Amino acid sequence: MLVRVLFFSIAAAFLIAVLIAPLFIPILRRLKFGQEIRKEGPKGHQKKAGTPTMGGIIILLALTFTVIKFTNQSVEIFLLLFITLGYGLIGFLDDFIKIVMKRNLGLTAKQKLFGQLVIGAVFYYVLVRNGYDTSISVPGTGWGMDIGWLYFPLVLIMTIGASNAVNLTDGLDGLLAGTSAIAFSAYAVIAWMTSQMNIAIFSAAVVGAVLGFLVFNAHPAKVFMGDTGSLALGGAIAGIAILTKTEILLVIIGGVFVMEALSVIIQVISYKTRKKRVFRMSPLHHHYELGGWSEWRVVVTFWFAGLICASLGVYIEVLS
Repeated sequence: MLVRVLFFSIAAAFLIAVLIAPLFIPILRRLKFGQEIRKEGPKGHQKKAGTPTMGGIIILLALTFTVIKFTNQSVEIFLLLFITLGYGLIGFLDDFIKIVMKRNLGLTAKQKLFGQLVIGAVFYYVLVRNGYDTSISVPGTGWGMDIGWLYFPLVLIMTIGASNAVNLTDGLDGLLAGTSAIAFSAYAVIAWMTSQMNIAIFSAAVVGAVLGFLVFNAHPAKVFMGDTGSLALGGAIAGIAILTKTEILLVIIGGVFVMEALSVIIQVISYKTRKKRVFRMSPLHHHYELGGWSEWRVVVTFWFAGLICASLGVYIEVLS
């Protein structure tokens, strides 16, 4: 029964995204919500300037409608919708300021961090008020411990870290849509194995929504998700990892996102301390582009890496 519901959730979210995207993209184009391309980025990306962005709204609409239709009202669903839509709102404001108000950097780093902290704190407050476990366990082992109040900073680190890591991955046509579909598929399987029906359906709905979006985001992209979509997806995957008690496992399942974030951190530290770059350009996907790989080759390779990470994560969870 649950497998059938998961299938219908994926199908419904996919169809909603595919149906509303052709209506939504022309609106974004008429409103001139076009992507601005960094001058210091790969030269081949300059031709993408003006491609409609903020397409993450398509993903969020498809996801929300599907979740409301197929899940029961529960604290888990409230928390997941709250953190997903909350982070999506931060991304929307960031996109809006960059595109409409012509302020290149959008929200300041402090403004964005403040919003992320507030949403993460509310998420944690509702979590503990409803008696959720504050323990963590090592994947693949029977060892775990209750970390008490330390779970609060862990939640903040996970939500902020995941949203920013996922955001950094959104740099090539179809890259984030594909890798996120793979990662959320892994979490749908994990939630299904642990009989967390609502979380499994939510994860499946994300898969359907991003795959529907991918139809229009694959190379050459007709629309970008922008921070509206990438920050929302990052918040969602962190929320799912917390609710399924796979906090540490997120590092493995989201291995591609972790590598992208680490490449930026390493690059910044190396340049500030040694005045040398480790990578041709960060995030990591640009390093391979500047090395001569085609955009499609980079994307497919990263999808494959994401599939390996997700499969490994599910396998480790099975051992637990």
